Amino acid sequence: MHQTPAQQGFIMPAEWERHKATWLGWPLNSEDWPGKFVPIRWVYGEIVRAITRGGELVRIVVDNDRHEEQARLVLGKVGVAMENVEFFQYRMNRGWMRDCMPAFVKRTVASASGLATEHAAVKFTFNGWAKYDNWQFDNALASRISTRTGWRIIEAMLEKRHVVLEGGAIDVNGLGTLLTTEECLLDPAVQVRNPGMSRTETEQALKDNLGVTNILWLGKGIAGDDTHGHVDDLCRFVNPTTVVLVQEDNPYDANYRLLEENRERLEGMHLENGSRIDVVPLPMPAPLLFDGMRLPASYANFYISNHAVLMPTFNDPNDRKALGILSELFPDRPVIGIHAVDLVWGLGTLHCLTHEEPA
Repeated sequence: MHQTPAQQGFIMPAEWERHKATWLGWPLNSEDWPGKFVPIRWVYGEIVRAITRGGELVRIVVDNDRHEEQARLVLGKVGVAMENVEFFQYRMNRGWMRDCMPAFVKRTVASASGLATEHAAVKFTFNGWAKYDNWQFDNALASRISTRTGWRIIEAMLEKRHVVLEGGAIDVNGLGTLLTTEECLLDPAVQVRNPGMSRTETEQALKDNLGVTNILWLGKGIAGDDTHGHVDDLCRFVNPTTVVLVQEDNPYDANYRLLEENRERLEGMHLENGSRIDVVPLPMPAPLLFDGMRLPASYANFYISNHAVLMPTFNDPNDRKALGILSELFPDRPVIGIHAVDLVWGLGTLHCLTHEEPA
């Protein structure tokens, strides 16, 4: 009989737990950044430099030799220590690693030398956010990469059904509590990931495959979000008991009411042990528009690497305020601002692009 990851004792660790590596897909699809594709490579260079500076390995997926050569050129020019970079050549569609890579889970097992940590890669189906039709290469990445890395792949299932989920749709505290939104996972009409799957079944799929026990449902994600409600632009765990929730002060802004509603929901929620959640407000930058379209600019799309926290900045007065808040919440690692005005034209920033592989 098929045993779920939860039944095998696996649980998804928090992002601040130690990584073996950070995964990135080198920018490939110019449609993701129309008219701004060239500068994006240099932003990636800054991301890689910030992560590798502390010694963390960055594993970069490239399409072919020419693509790898271009990446090496950019990384060399910005001064990346190349001994901390590994390249993997596999076909990609878009390469937003957060969403197409597997969810890594861990468990403690007995070994000859005592207790050891064992990992598995839970592969959810990726279907282009139930919106785009070019996703087949990205969906196959985990299985192809595992032939080289030796990952133990577990297909994410609910009974006999494959489960669709992107990494940006969830956030965990590593102790059993998971954050997500109704807009992303439960909307019956827009970008439907798992047609016909009820709230109860969705919760069961998350519990079975990620080892979580406590699921917190927020309402809607932020305005301009192409994914229809990913939580990683909205609300994130910063330690086992604390979340940051983005806050909009302008009552006429499209985000104001939905963020207030999410704050009210959080006030009534509890962690896996029954205790209340500490909610720290994180400001929002002023609305960022490009070509008349609202972009999902949010400081919540930060990435926690082993030695630093990378936070998107938007040439906005609130950049400094957000950096200060995160610096207080992560006293053990510097918070580094990464200029993301060009990056967010691709409808995602630092957290969307990266994926941690736990140590």
